Parts: sequence; C-alpha cells; structure tokens
Amino acid sequence: MKRNLLLFALLLPLSVLAQKTVTLSTLLKDLGDYGAVAKWPDPMYKEMQASSYDRKSVSPDQPGWFANDDRTQYIREETNEGRKERVMMDVDGPGAIVRFWLTTYKRNGNIRIYFDGQTTPEITIPAYDLMKSGLPIGSGLLTRHSSYEAKEKGGSNLYLPMPYAKHCKVTFEELEKNFEPRYYQINYRQYPKGTKVETFTLKQLESANTLVAGANYKLSHPPGAPRSSTQKNDISLASGKSRSLALPPGPNAVRWLTIDLKTEKPEDRDQALRSVVLKMVLDGEQTVNVPVGDFGGAGAGAKRLQSFYRTIADDGKIISRWVMPYQKSGELILENTGDINVSLTWYAYSAPWQWDARSMYFHADWKNEEKVPFKHNEENKPTDWTMISITGKGVFVGDALAVYNHSHKWYGEGDQKLWIDGEKFPSEFGTGAEDYYNTSWAPVVLYQTPFANAPRADNPDSFGHNTFTRTRNLDAVPFTNSFKYTLETLGWENNAADFAPTIYWYGFKGAKSDISAQPMKPGKLPQ
Repeated sequence: MKRNLLLFALLLPLSVLAQKTVTLSTLLKDLGDYGAVAKWPDPMYKEMQASSYDRKSVSPDQPGWFANDDRTQYIREETNEGRKERVMMDVDGPGAIVRFWLTTYKRNGNIRIYFDGQTTPEITIPAYDLMKSGLPIGSGLLTRHSSYEAKEKGGSNLYLPMPYAKHCKVTFEELEKNFEPRYYQINYRQYPKGTKVETFTLKQLESANTLVAGANYKLSHPPGAPRSSTQKNDISLASGKSRSLALPPGPNAVRWLTIDLKTEKPEDRDQALRSVVLKMVLDGEQTVNVPVGDFGGAGAGAKRLQSFYRTIADDGKIISRWVMPYQKSGELILENTGDINVSLTWYAYSAPWQWDARSMYFHADWKNEEKVPFKHNEENKPTDWTMISITGKGVFVGDALAVYNHSHKWYGEGDQKLWIDGEKFPSEFGTGAEDYYNTSWAPVVLYQTPFANAPRADNPDSFGHNTFTRTRNLDAVPFTNSFKYTLETLGWENNAADFAPTIYWYGFKGAKSDISAQPMKPGKLPQ
C-alpha cells in the first residue's frame, strides 16, 4: 500500500506537488512584504471587484454606459431565516476578499459574510460600517474616511484578507423602511480551480494574532533605510543637463530611493519638482520616466505623504520603497528639463535579489493632458479617458492622479474602470473617483492611510490643484496580455481639468505602455 501511494505521488504533476496553500497567514505575510508585488503571483489569480455601480451600465456601445446612480445596487434580494438580505457579492471559490470599501449616510443595518455555503455567517457587522466589525486588527488594516465623525455620514476601509475555498457571499440587511443610499466596493482574488485555499474563520484570526499585529504595524510604520549597498550623490543640476548613477551589478534590486531637491528660491521648488525627471534603465530598457514630484506620489509639488510604498517628509524629501529588481545592470538618471538650476542629494539603497522566472521589472509612467472636458451627465457625452494602456504581461500596482481643476465644482464624479486582457466588461467598475481612492462624498481634504492618500487639496470647492493616490498590494492586478485603466469624465458641471497621472506597474521583458511609446516632456505648472 505504501509503495502504491509513493508511486502515485511520483506520477503527480510537479505543479500540483509544489502548489502553495493560500491561507490567512500566507496573505498576511505578503501584505507586509515590499518585494511580493515584484514577482508574478504564485498561485496566479484574477483580481475582481463587486460594487454598487449603476446596473444600467451594460456595454460601451449601449445607452447607460455612463449612468451615475451608483448607490444601493445589489445582485438580488433573498430571505434568510426570515431576514431580507440584499446580496452585495456572491462568487464561487477558490478566492479571497482583499479590500472592502463602503460609505453611506446612515449606518443602520447588518452586514453578513458567509463562506463555503454557510447558513450562519462567519462575520456579522451590526451596522453599515466596517469600523463596527469588532475585528481585532488595528488601524493599518481598518480605517475610516471622509466625514465619518459627522452625523451618520462617512465610510470605512477593510484590508484584512479573507480567503475561501468554495464560495463567498456578502449581504446587507436594512433596518429602516426608507433606507439611505449605500455604496460599496469589494475587491477579491479569483484563483484557478484546484488552487488550495484554507477558508477564513474567526478562530483562525484569533490564532494568527501575532501575524495580524505584525502586518498592521508594518502598514502603519514604514521602515527606515535598510542597511545594504548604499550609493549617495550630491549634485548640482543646471537647466538642460542630466546626471546618472550606476547601480551595482545584478542580480540586485533597489529597495530604497531618496531624492532631496532644493532650489535657490523656495517659490521655484514646485516647478522644479515637475521639471526634473527621474529615469531608470534596467537591463538595457528604460522603465521609469516621471517628474520627481509626481514619482513621489504628491503630484504638483512635494506635499506631505505617508504611505506604505512612499513617503514625502515634512521637509519635502521624497522616499520610495518600491522594490526594483534587475538581472544584470541598472542606471538612475535625473534630467533637468526646466529653466531653473537645482541642487540634489539622492541615495539608492540596493541589495541582492534572487532573479527567477517570476521576477518582473518596475515601471512608472507619467503623462499630462490639459483641459480634459468633463460633463455633468450622460446626455452631455462624457468619455472613458485612458490613464494608461499596457501590452504584455505584468501587474498593475497603483497610481497618483494630479489634477488641476479649472472649475469651482467637483470634477471626480466618474468611475474608474480596469480592463484586463481585452475583456468586454471591466473587472473593476467603480462608483466615483473618490471612492476608488478610499474616501467618499467628494472630499477636498487631506488624508493619509497606508494604501490611499490625498496629499494636496488647494481649495474647499476643488478648484486648483488636487492629488489622489492609491497603491496596491494584495489587490494588485495581474494581466497576461493587456491592461487598460480608464476614468469617466463626469463632474458636477460641464467644464475641464488638467489630468497628470503617474502609473506604477511591474512587467516582464518587452511589456510596454502607450505612454512610454510617446513620452511627454513636463511643461509649466498651471497657476
């Protein structure tokens, strides 16, 4: 009998024998690992989203595509043990919830999360409010947003991973007859059939308290500079000039990059941060071409930012913790495209990297389009404005959207849409720009969280400069052939805004974006 079992094991495909089991613990470890997104996911997954988008949006070639009633939209209503529950998400496994965002006016009700066909939910939250979940996880994994402290208004974000082997269903039970508008986005991973997944339980969460505390601490307290190979350059960079910094021979990875830019006149600094461009060449291919300030995530200028992957200190120093591997050679370049002379101190910290078939190159692309028209409603013919389009194989890990709003009315009513591998309907269909960035209710306020931030908001009516940024970890988006990221051009009136997005992604050799094919030189900041 033992001999037969041994023979059976030898005949199994190596992929089956080597397959990892997805658990709460493995996901928590990846959540705190900066290098995890730099490798093609194992096991592979498709990133998906369930949301309250307007169900009149069926196809780009049909009326209703830009319909904007993104509230209180559910899959169906069902009765469970006498309760009427509205179904927000209902998907077969194997999979894992990796982000849960919601907002409302009034929070009365009950959210229930069922796994693997349970009739009694594993998690019951006694409000339309993730802050009331009672989960012992900390402020890095669970945050509030917008006007949460105001009377009944606001929302919350949950980043605790919740894997499931067979099925997941999320419902909401209203406790008022005249229910208030409910908005939600639930991002989840969909693993291939046969992927081994250990289903989440509250008991399991309790036993993983050390890992939970560790992940929460890492998200809330980014580390200092690692003690590894260090390169430092103090330079003067005149108008029209460039300087380069050769990286140690590979296989290696930049794990920490600091840029501290100064100008003789403080009032020139914001423009210099847009005019000085960071470029990176890895193994002979240019993968980064972004103005320094935009690379840091703050858009125009270098306003304070504190997030998992990036920091902009109070003194304006820009710190990147993106892991940037290369197999043989790497070079950093700073080019001054403006007419202001600057002085810079920049550091590159690198360390050995085990290059293998899953290793990818870091990319950052930037573009700027002035006076993009945004429309008040669908009848005025808004568009899906393309933030980026990528061909090849890779993983999308975030963006920073710098906006100069020419209107005194909100510009961000449109939905973000993520299109993977040529699909006809997007894997992510959002509920408004601010919702995508983990906040709500057209906020023009500053906020800092591990994966989403608003480092700049000049005026309370949204006129002038605004910046939103969101980066991804467990909710990173793999694609095998193509990726497209669009934003609906909807606002509260017919007007225009300047859009300057920075897109962060990883890709295999040969992956290219439409932006890198026609790189743009920065111009003057709008005033």
